[in-house]
Amino acid sequence: MQISTADTLAAINPATGEKMTEVKMTRVEEIKDIYVQSREAQRDWASKSIKDRMESFRRLRLEMVDRMEEIAEVISKSTGKVLTEAITADIMPTIDAIMHMEKYAERGLKRKKVKTPLLLIGKKSYVEWMPRGTVLIISPWNYPLNLAMVPVLSALAGGNSVILKPSEVTPLVGEIMAELFRGKGFPLHIVQVVQGGREVGEALTSAGADYIFFTGSVHTGKKIGEAAARNLIPSTLELGGKDPMIVFKDANLERAAKGAVWGAFTNSGQVCMSTERLYVEQSVYQEFLQMIKKETERIKHGASVDDDLGSMTSHSQKEILREQITEALSAGAILETGVHPEEWDESLFLPLMILTNVSPDMAIMKEESFGPVLPIMAFETMDEVIELANSTRYGLNASVWSGDMEKARMTAGRLLSGAVVINDVITSVANHHLPFGGVKESGIGRYHGEQGIQIFCHEKAVLEDSGKRRTEVQWFPYEGKYPLFIKLFKSYFGKRKNYLKFVDAYARLLKK
Repeated sequence: MQISTADTLAAINPATGEKMTEVKMTRVEEIKDIYVQSREAQRDWASKSIKDRMESFRRLRLEMVDRMEEIAEVISKSTGKVLTEAITADIMPTIDAIMHMEKYAERGLKRKKVKTPLLLIGKKSYVEWMPRGTVLIISPWNYPLNLAMVPVLSALAGGNSVILKPSEVTPLVGEIMAELFRGKGFPLHIVQVVQGGREVGEALTSAGADYIFFTGSVHTGKKIGEAAARNLIPSTLELGGKDPMIVFKDANLERAAKGAVWGAFTNSGQVCMSTERLYVEQSVYQEFLQMIKKETERIKHGASVDDDLGSMTSHSQKEILREQITEALSAGAILETGVHPEEWDESLFLPLMILTNVSPDMAIMKEESFGPVLPIMAFETMDEVIELANSTRYGLNASVWSGDMEKARMTAGRLLSGAVVINDVITSVANHHLPFGGVKESGIGRYHGEQGIQIFCHEKAVLEDSGKRRTEVQWFPYEGKYPLFIKLFKSYFGKRKNYLKFVDAYARLLKK
């Protein structure tokens, strides 16, 4: 949560409402110079070997490990999430990503030899990776460290410089990231953190980045995508989700109930891959409903180190949730746990809400909620539940629960989703070997793994020849070559390949 003046962003603890400090806002007039500094730093950084870059990564990782508790405190107080979630879901995956890049970045960006067709005899072909230049990264507030640092580090691994605009809701996390990149072998201005709101973001987007990486809402993502397209700037858009969880009757119901509750309510539901729709096979629906209600009642709200769940982060997101739940209840939905929105207080600690008797046309089943609410529907057949799961404009993640792995895999294969987790939730994003991204309006592009570094680079195709031959068969003059080409191509592409005829035709062409 933040309250800004013309010059500063106020860092507010959403769990207490306490103002922690103020952070200087970047002036729009400074952005031009920031880009100049970024491009100058990039030239030096790109000249370093990947091995040298990874030494800086190693030093950064060790610094983060040493300061883990301090960073966790900043994240917790900035977002309202409990310390355990700050460590396990924000800091640990970031450090793990650094270690992953230390091990695999050089392999992922290594010159790659590819095949050369027979018609190009004597030549060699390979692909090289060239940094794009200056990368603009705009990151969100729900996981303010991880969702900023992983793309920043991926871009740096590829030899780029980075301009990072963290969310104005969590400016203190932006400050600590800026501090982490000072020294540790990173050149001055190689990562510049720009603080501000929409006006600053718009100025950055139109100032001439070589690549834009955005994580956030579909609404803002479309605007950034339009601005990037106007200037032919390539971009990756990691947007929202309305992730379904499908529970078949043969699933381990105890495990599935625990998974559903964690998947729906971790970080107060403020996860793009939250379990936002739960579909349960009809024959076990009532039993499963009682199980998840029981699991929900065990969760401890609070801000202490032993609590399970902190507050929401944003008052505006709370209002979106209020509208969706009120609409659903007025249309006949039943509130199984929690409190009617009319009875909510001013706090961002929201009760955990389970809704039944919902229908697919309700906003709570169609639009991203991003809060601690779990709507549940029953289904009868696999075809029915797949149609329901695929019915929204989103497609980021999904989960399938069954003791029959063949059925689970078959269901996963039919889901329109960037990722599917079987008998677990959310965790595919924690495997840095897997690509991460969505389909439909959940985004464009993928990152993580080798691809996550390569997207920040241009692919350069190189074809080389020793230069020793005096000519090429396709060069001028063409006199007398047509019948030889016919013979060459028929011997090569026809039903019956004739290598001797091919060699003869090729040799005669070289003599022309």
